[in-house]
Amino acid sequence: MVKFNNIGLVGRPGHAGVVDTLRRLLDFLATKKLSIIVDDLTAELIGDRKQQQCIKEELSRYCDLVIVVGGDGSMLNVAKYIVEDQVPVIGINRGRLGFLTDILPDELEAGIDDVLNGNYSVESRFLLDVSASCEGKEHLSSALNDVVLHPGKAAQMIEFELFVNGKFVYSQESDGLIVATPTGSTAYALSAGGPIMHPDLNAVVLVPMYPHYLGSRPIVVDGDSDIRIVVSARKNLQPQVSCDGQVMFVVSAGDEIRVRKKQKPLQLIHPSKHSFYQACRSKLGWGSRLARVDD
Repeated sequence: MVKFNNIGLVGRPGHAGVVDTLRRLLDFLATKKLSIIVDDLTAELIGDRKQQQCIKEELSRYCDLVIVVGGDGSMLNVAKYIVEDQVPVIGINRGRLGFLTDILPDELEAGIDDVLNGNYSVESRFLLDVSASCEGKEHLSSALNDVVLHPGKAAQMIEFELFVNGKFVYSQESDGLIVATPTGSTAYALSAGGPIMHPDLNAVVLVPMYPHYLGSRPIVVDGDSDIRIVVSARKNLQPQVSCDGQVMFVVSAGDEIRVRKKQKPLQLIHPSKHSFYQACRSKLGWGSRLARVDD
């Protein structure tokens, strides 16, 4: 396993517990004689700590490991900045569910120490690239969880056509469409009735949002599929496209949205005892093993 020497820290703003955890983490890492770099927003959180800092977009230039203190949203935000340089990332959970942030605050020292000593596993999580031509401009973005076509502020149905690998799938009236990775299958797509997909799957799920027809159901397609969504020609429609919950651009009548797998995956680090099924049991309330009585 790779030994890490240059550690980047990113903290979620607006959460009191994050500051306490960041200070504990800095104190612990100081005993390891490692180079510590924080992004500029995290530097504001820790205040009096004089740490080397850079903007978030440049973290991967200086770090060989990034530690995120926050929730899954914080991890999603960091992923797009470090994926191209293949810098691995691990999370300390200060959010709610925390499917991407494995280490609990109470286990901070033991969990990070294991990672620094090489006791960890690495999981590749692929992202989605999305592109659209709107009013003569090319819009590009990426998402670790999902790409979502939705009506935005107006409560109205969207009409669109769906194509996979150039083949027509259906035309649909609904509140929109969620295109989710296995990572995103336990997020917004799950709330919309989509299936849970194991992270090792090379697959994408297409989940309609409140479809007009009851026969419209989620579809799982190959992860390398070329997905094309054509917005209806209705002039009064101006739906939005969001990536990991952030609105990236507005599309209009006749615009096309293309979604494909990103070439480089995110390198997500887990503690050595991590189990996806254990995470589902603890986060989603799945039942544990039954108590058995010997005859």
